[in-house]
Amino acid sequence: MTMAGIHGSRTLFNKVPRVTPDFWIIKLLAVTVGETAADYMNLDLGLGLSLTSWILTGILAGALVLQFLQRRYIPWVYWTAVVLISVVGTLVTDNLVDNFGVPLEVTTIIFSVALTVTFAVWYAIERTLSIHTIYTPRREAFYWLAILFTFALGTSAGDWLAEGFGFGYVETGLIFAAVIGLIALAYSVLRMNSILAFWLAYIFTRPLGASIGDLFSQPIEYGGLGFGTTVTSVIFLGCILAVVVYMTVTHEGVEAIEPDSD
Repeated sequence: MTMAGIHGSRTLFNKVPRVTPDFWIIKLLAVTVGETAADYMNLDLGLGLSLTSWILTGILAGALVLQFLQRRYIPWVYWTAVVLISVVGTLVTDNLVDNFGVPLEVTTIIFSVALTVTFAVWYAIERTLSIHTIYTPRREAFYWLAILFTFALGTSAGDWLAEGFGFGYVETGLIFAAVIGLIALAYSVLRMNSILAFWLAYIFTRPLGASIGDLFSQPIEYGGLGFGTTVTSVIFLGCILAVVVYMTVTHEGVEAIEPDSD
């Protein structure tokens, strides 16, 4: 790798990983763990939705502080934050729906608008939405805010589709896998804008991962495989750990910023 991004005598590194196949694999695993871990704390431990939300929001805040302190992408730091923000994004939607009675179609609209506004302000200030030049605290703040809203939106849209049409876990997962496949096709064949393709895929991997998590964890009588939230979380956490170790050893995802990059 050519470390060409020099600012004075200092090489600048992107704070977030390059988008590789490993990126999407671990992102899907992280979403799945987020779904089952939230259910474990909320239901199995009996903490309830509100207390679970406060606890995990506090842990997320600490993880983000650690992430912002890094000079470059560190796999275990970054993906810890992603797992936690996936849980908190889900809980934001769950609190609005379960505690405040906001319909899923309304939360879907709210988070669609919130995400759009985030991108608009981000672009207005930085003149770019590139995920390859996240090296200032302000750009990173916009990035993580957008990530939070993608998880909340993915939760709303996914639950709205599943509950509104009465689809099972497998059917819901296949639908969102097909949507992601169409996005990939539009990007590779029809030359869809890379930034648009990335964020659309990021949104739809959330309900896909949630469907996989529910399929593994929910009882057989409810259409799941009956592994439970604990076993499912351990399985997918083990997979995440293996991929993170691989990324750390191989430096997969580390990206130096080229001169004159947007």
